[in-house]
Amino acid sequence: MAHRALRGGRCMGITTLTDLFQRPPYRDPLHPGGPLLPRSGWSRAPMHRWTFQHIREMTPTAQVWRGPGPVMPMRENLQVLDTVAFSFDGHDLSFESFLTDNATDGMLVLHRGAIVYERYFNDMKPHSQHLSMSMAKSMVGMVAGILTDRSVLDPKAPVTQYLPELARTAYSGATVQHVLDMTTGVVFDESYTTPGSHMVKLGYACGWRVNDQPDYPRTMWELILTLTEQHRPHGALFQYRSIETDVLGFILERATATSLSELVSRELWAPMGAQDDGYFTVDHGGFALADGGFCASLRDYGRFAQMIINGGRSSDRQVIPKAWIDDTRNNGNTELFQGFFRETLPEGAYHNKWWIEDPKGRAMLARGIFGQLIYIDPESEFAFVKLSTWPEVTSVPRAREAVAAAHAIRDALTR
Repeated sequence: MAHRALRGGRCMGITTLTDLFQRPPYRDPLHPGGPLLPRSGWSRAPMHRWTFQHIREMTPTAQVWRGPGPVMPMRENLQVLDTVAFSFDGHDLSFESFLTDNATDGMLVLHRGAIVYERYFNDMKPHSQHLSMSMAKSMVGMVAGILTDRSVLDPKAPVTQYLPELARTAYSGATVQHVLDMTTGVVFDESYTTPGSHMVKLGYACGWRVNDQPDYPRTMWELILTLTEQHRPHGALFQYRSIETDVLGFILERATATSLSELVSRELWAPMGAQDDGYFTVDHGGFALADGGFCASLRDYGRFAQMIINGGRSSDRQVIPKAWIDDTRNNGNTELFQGFFRETLPEGAYHNKWWIEDPKGRAMLARGIFGQLIYIDPESEFAFVKLSTWPEVTSVPRAREAVAAAHAIRDALTR
């Protein structure tokens, strides 16, 4: 399909938003004979406009129970923010135009403990559950912090203390902290499009594609066992590798003898006071995809953000240790944060599965492909939660624009 330009000549990639929005529903109750969604490729544009809110209809999942307790209350103090103006790359924008131009599915803004803005697009509703992609990594990182506080997990320990099977892989000699910070020296090709890359194989191993490749790993565990190459010393440099969070997921399961979906329910989702169950996609071995398979409603992602603003507390319960949140914000190593990652976060760092914007403000970001974002600035008591279905898998201009929009809304609320 021919490429077309967005503002300022930015390329949309697969298709234009106009094309994307005009496509009919993939499952129309009035027309049951419509096109069938493919069992492979459903997680890409344009199918993702529908599938990201219907993951359980596309692949096996495991429940993350909300528990029997009360729902974390969320006050409302709704404000008109659509007209908030900001500039990006020489263009004057409104918040409204930013949302409509960036394939938004759900948008939630929190300030001083209240919802100040909430909107849904693309047929998303308050009870809809949306795929988080790599925002899931940050949630798993918080569970690691909870277990570290209880001495169930030791970040300084070698990975092989928990998973001795990995002594035969390039993870030999790496610590749990290396995995938390994605600073191992393990070779993992994160390319989404290169045939035969590790990331392409992950798409099959996690169960999102029909595995018709007899030489590819059948499960995430099998994929991890194939990672035997190391290209630099552990701890030398940050390099984004989704598989590191799956390694962490297996470590957490081994340390607790509990499945990851049950662990997230027990340690995070239920004590937080989620309103709805969440769920993880699972591979054919039943392993929850720790690196990007978590799904939840917009307000529950907001509750997660608000709990972090509150120093890890939900109502009268300390769920996430405040010391872990402080460590995450304060101890990211900017010197290890190199390459194109600096195009979005020029002074950034990555620590405990969170992106840290800079060493001064220390705002925390959970990010996922196709435009998932939770931006948290505890000092301003501010959170910005955006669920999206960008046409592109990744886009540095869109990511930078989203951060600029978060800044504009925060500044409008705090000035």
